[in-house]
Formats: sequence, structure tokens, C-alpha cells
Amino acid sequence: MPRRRRGGRVSALEGGREEEAPPAAGAVPSAQWASGRQPEAAAELILLRGIFEIGRDSCDVVLSERALRWQPIRPERLTGDSKYDFLHKEEFVELKDIFSVKLKRRYSIKQQGSGTLLGITLFICLKTEKNKLKDSTLDLINLSEDHCDIWFRQFKKILAGFSNRPKSLKILLNPQSHKKEATQVYYEKVEPLLKIAGIKTDVTITEYEGHALSLLKECELQGFDGVVCVGGDGSASEVAHALLLRAQKNAGLETDSILTPVGAQLPLGVIPAGSTNVLAHSLHGVSHVVTATLHIIMGHIQPVDVCTFSTIGKFLRFGFSAMFGFGGRALAVAENHRWMSPNQRMDFAIMKALAKLKPEECEISFLPFNSSQDLEERRAQGYPKSDCNDQWQMIQGQFLNVSIMAIPCQCSVAPRGLAPNTRLNNGSMALITARNTSRPEFIKHLKRYASIKNQFNFPFVDTYTVEEVKVCPKSNSSGHHPEEDHGPHETASGNCFPWNVDGDLMQVASEVHVRVHPRLINLYGRSMEEMNDSKVTCSCL
Repeated sequence: MPRRRRGGRVSALEGGREEEAPPAAGAVPSAQWASGRQPEAAAELILLRGIFEIGRDSCDVVLSERALRWQPIRPERLTGDSKYDFLHKEEFVELKDIFSVKLKRRYSIKQQGSGTLLGITLFICLKTEKNKLKDSTLDLINLSEDHCDIWFRQFKKILAGFSNRPKSLKILLNPQSHKKEATQVYYEKVEPLLKIAGIKTDVTITEYEGHALSLLKECELQGFDGVVCVGGDGSASEVAHALLLRAQKNAGLETDSILTPVGAQLPLGVIPAGSTNVLAHSLHGVSHVVTATLHIIMGHIQPVDVCTFSTIGKFLRFGFSAMFGFGGRALAVAENHRWMSPNQRMDFAIMKALAKLKPEECEISFLPFNSSQDLEERRAQGYPKSDCNDQWQMIQGQFLNVSIMAIPCQCSVAPRGLAPNTRLNNGSMALITARNTSRPEFIKHLKRYASIKNQFNFPFVDTYTVEEVKVCPKSNSSGHHPEEDHGPHETASGNCFPWNVDGDLMQVASEVHVRVHPRLINLYGRSMEEMNDSKVTCSCL
């Protein structure tokens, strides 16, 4: 239900009549606004005032610039009765939380044409527990056609004023995600809400890996306000990569070597329909289809940092996070056993990667994050920070796993995130290295992600906050043993090394250079990073 506030007395109006009611001199709002306006601020302009039945009460309803307020009409003889006042508190809903308005009608089998008018229905976006959003309705009952028409047109005018809300969306749906539930998720949970909001959609069901990439490179996007991906992390990463590649092409930049990429021109919505849904979880604080859909409908925009991955003289791809070593090998095993169910495949891949746990001899160079430098100035400089070679640091040795993450990477098995101290858009990445240790100790480290304890509190784990990273594996010291492999993905030929980039397998034979680019893409959502603001015990972060 909408929130309740205690309000002052509102006199009854004639039933079914609305009036243009300017505020009285010196009047103040009867409740503080969610945006923080204080009661002593100037009174808001009242747009309409009239009588509707809400619930079982006949209510005096006031539509102002920012909110719809109502209060049951009280008999004059009970005025001043404190108990009665408490039971009839003023209620309100803020206009920014309304995403659609419809005329409410009753239809009968024999009735032709429009049904009998009952009033107006408002569709509202409400916040619930654990960062979730839900849709709700509020019925304003009045049988007068003229009365409802005036209010309906005013609500439509107000909703049209929210220019940030999308009116047309390109939908890309991956029917193979997770348990092949993406199609059902979209048509049962997402599409009905988009229709209520009056958003036009153009749906493409992808048929093969890379279909979304090839489609977005060439298709006409001028008539769309945003692009929505329904699928898992791999699908979302592919669509983000495609939007950013298209932006470089439109800007006339060579994609073979991208040093200072331009931002994506359309925002991206991510509907979680995969197995881990790391991107959606990091963005919203929860992996919830209705929440993600309502963020899109409400036009909530969150800028997010993106990484570029390149090898010597060649750009590879855009992405949000990557794992090398154990994380890459586990994904390579999983890709080679796609005939298994998603949960079985991942469990099997982790167990097999742990059974073959061996370190990689690596040389890792990184540029520490300079938090005192203005990120906008750095972007405007037009050259990469790698030119400042005297700031680079290097570590080398044997590593079981290397993680490079520009987002927190929250998911069900890591509720605080694989990189819990990383933010979505502060221009930095988390570099997390796990040096060679025993298998039991490494397993303890992995299990710690599921708890609230500090998963980095191990002598073999080091964490750094960085802007750029270069990972150079020593191919002649690779821990791969071809005679132990059972599939083409588990170890690539030619001393290629498997990387896990946003859940996609990337095979690279040489050094990989990772740069973070601040706020390169806009995603539909609102940051839940304040959840991770608790102090950490790791002294290096």
C-alpha cells in the first residue's frame, strides 16, 4: 500500500466535482517530501481536487505538482476527535512512482463498445524489502465520465513529462540461457508490465552465440530509447560489447586498437534469466526479474565502468570482469560439457578444476588507482595512463587464480560479491591474486565468499585497487598437461590460456592488457553500493 502520513483537516467537496484550487497564502504541504523538502518550503501548486471512492471510503483527493493525496471525508460532528483523526490519516503517493494510468471499466458479455466507466486505475512502483521493487495499483472510483476524463488527461500529461522513461525498446532474448526459461520469463513477467506502461517493443530471439553482436552492429536503432537483454551474464556482456563496438564505429574509431573509447549511445537493460546473473545482482542488489523490469520502465539510469581487453597491438573485447587461472579453467571445462544441465555442469567443472588445481607462472604489472585525480580530467586528457611508466608496479610468481573486476560481481554464492569493495563507477578495478597454496587452503578461500567474513584474509591472497593490469603468463611454464585433457576447450592448442570474461570463454596465447574506462555505458537500474559501505578489515583496500 502507498505510504501514510498524518495530515490536517480537509473539508468535504461536492461529490463528483473537481476544482482548480490554488494554495492559500502562507499554506504549507501537509507532509515532507521524499526528496527532502521541508514543511516550511513554499506550498505546491494544486492541479486538481475532487472526490473519489478509494477502498471503501469516500475521499477528498488532491493532485499537486509532486503527489496525489487523499483523506476520508469526516463528518463535521467528529472534528477534533483525536482517535478519529488517527484512524483517518492522510495517505499519498508521489507522482514519480506512478508509471501508468488507465480508465477502469466493467464489461459484460452482452455489452458492445466501451464498458461502464468505474473510475481510474493508477499503476505504481513500490519499494519493498531487500532492494526489491514491485508493481501495485490504486483505484480511484467515480462514475462521472467528465470528472474522470479531466483527471485522466491530467495524469497522462504528468506521465508524459518524465522524459527519461523509455517509450520504445529493442529486446534481445536468449532462449538458451540457464534452464531455457528466458522466453517464459519475458512473456509472463516482463512483457505484461511493459504493455501496461505503454512501451513499444521489438523482440528478437537470438539463434546462436554471437547473434546479438552481429545484429546490433548493423540494425537500425534510431527509433529506440534503449536496448534490453533477457538472458544470463554471457548474453548481457555480448550486448554491452556490441553497443560499445557500434559506438566506436559511429565515432569513426578503429576497433583494432582502442585506447580512449566513446560511450554507448543507448542505455542497456538487463533482465536476469541466467544461472548467476552477476551483472543484474551487482546493479540492483538483488537478482529479481520484476525489479529489473520496473527500473527500466521508470527510466532509472546508472552509469557503469567498463574494461577493455587487448593483447599486443590488438583489441579483444569490452567487459566488466575477468578471471584467469582457476576461474578460466573451470569455465573451459563447463563449456566442454554443455550437454549437462547448468547446475550439474558448473558443479562438475569446479570439481574437475579443483582436482587438476595447478598454478600458472605469471608476471603481473599494474597501475595503482590514483583516487585523488579527477576522473573527468583524466578522460579529457586523451591519452592512457600507461604512458606514466614510472608508476607501474610488478609482481611475479605462481598464481592459482587472478581476478580483475570493475564491478562488485555479486551473486547468490557470493552475496557480498567476488570484489565487495569495488564500486560500479569510480574508475577503478579490483585486482585479486591467489598465489600457489595447498588445495585445502584454496578451497577455504573459495568457501569464504559465501559468508560475511573477509574472504581475502589469507596469507596467499593479495588485493589491489588499480586502473590498468597486464597479465603475462609464461607459456613454457604452463601447468597444462594435454594428456590429461578430455575436450577442445579445456586447453587450447598453441599454448593458449583460457580467460573467463563475464562468463564467456576467451582463449589468448599472450599477454592480456586490461584498462578500466569510467562510466562508459549506462545501465537501467539504481546503484545499491551503499550495502557494501561497511568497513573492511583488509588493510590494503
